[in-house]
Amino acid sequence: MKRFALFSLGLSLIAAFCVAKTPYQSVLQHSRIRGRQHGPNVCAMQQMQGTNKKYFTNCKQWYHRKICGKPTIITYECCPGYERIPGEKGCPAALPLVNIYRTLGVVDATTTQMYSERAELKAEIEGPGSFTFFAPSNKAWESLSAEILDALVSNVNIELLNALHYHMVNRRLTSDDLKHNSAYSSMYQDFNVHIHHYPNGVITVNCARLVKTDQQATNGIVHVVDRVITAITNDIHSFIDTDDNLDTLRTAVAAAGLTSVLESNGQYTLFAPTNEAFEKIPHETLTRILGDPIALRDLLNYHILKNIQCSESIVAGTPLETLQGTVLEVGCDGTDMTLNGKAIVTKTDVLGTNGVIHYINELLIPDSAKTLLELLQGSPQSIATQLFVDAGLRSHLSGSEALTILAPQNEAFKGGSMTLNSENKKLLRNHILKKQLSSKHLYDEQILETLGGLKLRVFAYRNNLCIENACIAAHDKTGRFATLFTMDKVLTPPMGTVMDVLKADNRFSILVDQIQKAGLTELLNQKGFFTVFAPTNVAFHSMSSTERNRIMGNTQQLVSLLKYHIGPKLVVSGGAGSHTRLQPLQGENLELSMKNGTLYVNKVQVAESDMMATNGVVHAMDTIVKPLPARVVSDETNVRAGQRVFRHAPRPQIIRNEDLFQKVLRSHSSRTVHHSQ
Repeated sequence: MKRFALFSLGLSLIAAFCVAKTPYQSVLQHSRIRGRQHGPNVCAMQQMQGTNKKYFTNCKQWYHRKICGKPTIITYECCPGYERIPGEKGCPAALPLVNIYRTLGVVDATTTQMYSERAELKAEIEGPGSFTFFAPSNKAWESLSAEILDALVSNVNIELLNALHYHMVNRRLTSDDLKHNSAYSSMYQDFNVHIHHYPNGVITVNCARLVKTDQQATNGIVHVVDRVITAITNDIHSFIDTDDNLDTLRTAVAAAGLTSVLESNGQYTLFAPTNEAFEKIPHETLTRILGDPIALRDLLNYHILKNIQCSESIVAGTPLETLQGTVLEVGCDGTDMTLNGKAIVTKTDVLGTNGVIHYINELLIPDSAKTLLELLQGSPQSIATQLFVDAGLRSHLSGSEALTILAPQNEAFKGGSMTLNSENKKLLRNHILKKQLSSKHLYDEQILETLGGLKLRVFAYRNNLCIENACIAAHDKTGRFATLFTMDKVLTPPMGTVMDVLKADNRFSILVDQIQKAGLTELLNQKGFFTVFAPTNVAFHSMSSTERNRIMGNTQQLVSLLKYHIGPKLVVSGGAGSHTRLQPLQGENLELSMKNGTLYVNKVQVAESDMMATNGVVHAMDTIVKPLPARVVSDETNVRAGQRVFRHAPRPQIIRNEDLFQKVLRSHSSRTVHHSQ
């Protein structure tokens, strides 16, 4: 019986959510469900600590217990339209249905009730009709400045009556009727009131939030709002044109040819930089942007959202698309509106006929308006940035050349910065490509030319895109003329063939002799894409003398051993995933993996990786790489849930048995002889 009751409750909850028609109704329904344990018609409310702001709660807010990043207090109150009865649980009684004037007294809008009487509006809202009254709460009237309030009540009540009529619509509008981006003629000269109904359930009228909705009356409906609203007659460009604090913005808008956009019909949000905001950026940067119509247009469009976002609609950080094509993170910190995590908004909700303006005291410069040097500043490539400047490359970083910079992140400089000798200055020039590129258009084996005159190769792997040994570690930053690639390593340009790399390093002297003895020198000098797991002298000396002499004394076994360490495909360390397989020139697959930034092959650690050559890459090995034993599948199987589960024997890291290793080598040799026949 208990299980059936829980099942029935679950169905009722699902049904309750299904009938919710609007975002507001969905949030309200969630609040009703959260408050149900306290009795019928009880809604859970979340109040931001330190403020009087209360919200019906959605799932995310409920579980995080935060709004605008601030902790909330949970309260349980009567849902709209209901009231408590002494001695009974919850809010079982519907509010008595009375006229709008009397309803104002029930819903904490007694100040609006008082001003309605003073403005001789009482008879109208007590009489016949079907009105919607967006009634300012008592706190909304208290927040008005004394100057504005005096102006409303001093002119024989005409201004006050006009103001109250602007809060009224001559028809009944429920929260379901208040559609996003809709407008309704008010009862003051038919001036529109503008409605926005946001996905998080917040509803605003002229950017004032509805804090109590759907309070039914005999002659209409009352929605309580959190501020006194004023009539809107001008577009947002008119505000820019008449505000002395926006002089620089006005000049910039005209120079960018955006005047017609801000005068057009639309639904825009403009984050308007004040004169102070423009003064904060370097004069050189401002002059450059103001003199570049493309950069200036991108800069201004980055301050304009494609829709109206009132400050009261923000209860958490939200990425919103700008006219420039990228997004701004619009959020809040307590009662402060934030942009990209910064509390730089100084004035909110200046509403025009085609949008809303929020004033900001800091200029937002998008990547598309920046030079390379500006892209690098404040990035996690501060070490590389300083090195590029110290190497005399500032003119390339701050000029208008079409370039792409391969900037290693700070973690790439494990021992701190590098010494700026002539070789390293040349290396830094080879971190700058001659064209402006996008990583989306790079492809495997593509050739790129650097300022230093070198040709670099692109290697595309399943989970990485690499240029030589360095892989792209973050999304591109595309500037006005150039692009920034964040690289995980300092670039190692190829210096000669694989054989040249081996001969230039004394660690490989034994290997070089054995390659020559096995007749593989020409192979490793020819064009191609080889991956060589190169045993160092240490690796050869770690073999027993018997084993070493046996292999070095048998040409076929020596060739087999060396070819097992060579793959015909170029794999840098960044191209190895958790189980990357590479087929060597002879033998079974090599298994590559990365652990804590270190490359392993057949479970053996690579001593040094990514020694780049023109025809491949060399990875130094202090241990001879030996084949892993084949997986053994037992005859015993288990059938679970219709699937066959095989038990595999565990694999050792390195084969220790010399006889087994010799059998593998002989097997490789016999295959070679067989294929040659």
